[in-house]
Amino acid sequence: MGTIKTWNKWANRHSYYPLDFLRIALGVFLFIKGINFMGNTQMLLELVQPLQSIGGEMIMIHYVAPAHFVGGLLIAFGLLTRWAILAQLPILVGAILINAMGDLNSFDLIMALLTFIVCVFFLFFGSGKHSVDYSLKMQK
Repeated sequence: MGTIKTWNKWANRHSYYPLDFLRIALGVFLFIKGINFMGNTQMLLELVQPLQSIGGEMIMIHYVAPAHFVGGLLIAFGLLTRWAILAQLPILVGAILINAMGDLNSFDLIMALLTFIVCVFFLFFGSGKHSVDYSLKMQK
């Protein structure tokens, strides 16, 4: 618990607008991907096809779209950011594996890797000063 408080204090001292814009852009990107997957489930079925031998395709499909949709909103507003990112990490690892095991689409692989790296960064950094989390914490 002390380590998390130390990281939070460091993050609050070093928070500035570009990181907040990056967090918001990540949230909007994930939100749009969630809408994309909800509107085009056939595309999501085709993406999951290389992992068909693992099983649970329908569980994955019903997890990916809502997690991106809700998680993207939470990340953009900076509310429960670390929890929302924890929900995104298995999806992003799956996206990287799908691109590695299936048809190699370099653009999708780069986007999945960049999104994964940014998510891991915000998992440790937190939501920053200009977020709902920070506002709620300061009202206590």
